[in-house]
Amino acid sequence: MQIRDITQADLPALLDLNNSEAEAVNELTLDAFEGRLRNAYAARMTADGTGFLLAFDHATPPQGPNHAWFTARESYFAYVDRVVVAAHARGKGVASALYEDLAAIARADKIALLVCEVNLEPLNEVSMAFHERRGFTIAGETTDHRYGKRVRYLRKPI
Repeated sequence: MQIRDITQADLPALLDLNNSEAEAVNELTLDAFEGRLRNAYAARMTADGTGFLLAFDHATPPQGPNHAWFTARESYFAYVDRVVVAAHARGKGVASALYEDLAAIARADKIALLVCEVNLEPLNEVSMAFHERRGFTIAGETTDHRYGKRVRYLRKPI
């Protein structure tokens, strides 16, 4: 599976994909999406547009309370802000390929930890199972008061 950097031309389609999964990853405006891309440690997508991943790292100024939670607790990390896969492409290894790509980028930068959060309320069972299968462990839990969602923080050494 070919993975590449996200470009400006990709934004309309990726924003539509993101917002189609708003319950899991929260809806974004174009301005907010562009802001995340400007601050991203990694902004990667499949060449066919079926999935994308945005990540920040420990050096990125906090991009919200969830990223800030990790910056207060971990020295070096790559934080997965969101990974979104089109419904018709699920179960075909897209998310796994995006995570492997991020891990390779992080290892090249001497970052040995991937972190993220997954919704507990409302429960994102697919994402929770995905992360458990890949060896992520629980780092903590909180309520994200911006959206009224309970989240679980996860971590995985790479």
